[in-house]
Amino acid sequence: MKAQSTPANDNPNSVWKTTLVQAPPAVAWRVFTEQMGAWWPLAVYKIGQVNAVDAVLEPRVGGRWYERGDDGSTCDWGRVLLWEPPSRLVLSWDVNADWQYDPDLQTEIEVRFIAQGESATRVELEHRKLDRYGARRDEMRRIFNTEGDWGRLLAMFAARAAEGANP
Repeated sequence: MKAQSTPANDNPNSVWKTTLVQAPPAVAWRVFTEQMGAWWPLAVYKIGQVNAVDAVLEPRVGGRWYERGDDGSTCDWGRVLLWEPPSRLVLSWDVNADWQYDPDLQTEIEVRFIAQGESATRVELEHRKLDRYGARRDEMRRIFNTEGDWGRLLAMFAARAAEGANP
């Protein structure tokens, strides 16, 4: 299912996306947090210098969020700020407008997993604090909203989660 924008997109400092996943919240959570490398398009959505082979979320507050290269190197994207399985996750996104890791940036991505009956989950993603990009805020908001598109990433995730619910 295609991810949708929500009315909160009127806030210039955030991007909202939502999608319906044909899987219960526990499955959606597991696919999002434990199998990110299976649905994240690492060939193009990476910041390291080598080919990325996995995207990893360490399952705890303070854990790293990073890509792993084919040579074993890692490249941080951010940190886990809140870990509430299987309903809520908050991550820092510390990738600056030049697509380099910057631990001082600290924009935030909140992901909520909301049961829709027994076999579906509404997933809501908000990328906020975009004002931290300064003069490049509008450029980055456009990328996250339409060009790089969190919605496109959520759609890839939803397809993978549906496969995980129906192997």
